[in-house]
Amino acid sequence: MSATSSAPVKNLGKGSRPKRSTARPLVYVLLSLGLLVMSAPFLWMGISAFKTQSELSASPPVWIPTEWTLTNFRQLLDKLDLPLYFMNSVIVAVLVTVSNLVFCSMLGYALAKLNFVGRNKIFGLVLGALMVPGNLMLLPLFVLMSKLQLIDSYAGLVLPFAAGAFGVFLMRQFMQSIPDELLEAARMDGASEWYIFWRIVMPLVKPALATLSIFTFLGSWNNFVWPLIATNDPDKYTLPVALATFATDPNKAGGSNGMLMAGAFLIVLPVLVVFIALQRHFTQGIATAGMK
Repeated sequence: MSATSSAPVKNLGKGSRPKRSTARPLVYVLLSLGLLVMSAPFLWMGISAFKTQSELSASPPVWIPTEWTLTNFRQLLDKLDLPLYFMNSVIVAVLVTVSNLVFCSMLGYALAKLNFVGRNKIFGLVLGALMVPGNLMLLPLFVLMSKLQLIDSYAGLVLPFAAGAFGVFLMRQFMQSIPDELLEAARMDGASEWYIFWRIVMPLVKPALATLSIFTFLGSWNNFVWPLIATNDPDKYTLPVALATFATDPNKAGGSNGMLMAGAFLIVLPVLVVFIALQRHFTQGIATAGMK
C-alpha cells in the first residue's frame, strides 16, 4: 500500500515542474518587454545626444549613430551658461532634499512616538494636505514669497518645499514600526528625546530616508513650474527652466534638436546617479513597507 500510494505523489510532483519552468521564462519575457517599452524614450534621448544633425533628421530614424560626436554638448556649452544653471539646480535640489529629511523626520517622529494633545488632528491635516493638488498652492505661495521679498532668491525656491506632507506621512509610517520598548529603555537610561531621535531612531529608518531622498530630489530637480514663476533673473534659473527658455529662443537653439537632446540628457543624468547610489536602501525600504 505504501509503495502504490507514494507513486502518484511523485508523478504529480514531476508533472507540476514543467508548468513552473515554462511560466517563469514567460514572466521574464513580459517583464523584459515592459522594461524595453519604458526605457525606449530615454535610450533614444541619450543616443540622440551623440548624433549628428543629419542623423537626427534622417528618415527612417537611425538608432545607432555611425559616428559618435560631442558636438551637441560643445555647442550647448557655447550658447548656454550650463555650469551656472546646473549649480543652481544642485543647490536647490540638495537644500530641499536635506530640509525634507530633517523636518519630515522630526514631525514623523513626533506623530508616531510622542503623545501630545492634538496629535491625531495634526496627522489628519497631513492626510488632508496630501489630497490638495500642488498647482492650487502656486498662487498663494507666490504671494507669500513676494510679501517676504524672496522672489529671485534661493530661499524663495527652497522654503515652499522644505517639508512635504508625503514625507511626513512616509516617515511616520516607518517610525511606527520601531518598538516602543526600545525607546522606553533609552528614556529609563536617561537619554533625551534628541539623543533618542538622532542616535536610535534615525539609524533604524535609513531605508525610509533613502526612499524620501530619491522622491524629493527627483521632484525638486525636475520642478519646472515654480522656478519659472519665482524667478525673473536669468542668473537664478534652474536647469529645466534655462533649457526650456533656450529651446524657445530661435536665436540660440536655432532648431538644433541635438543640443536639446544633450541638455535633456544632462538633466536626467544626476537623477540616475542618485538613484543608483541609493538603490539598495530604496529597494529595502519598499520591501520593508510591503511587510507591514
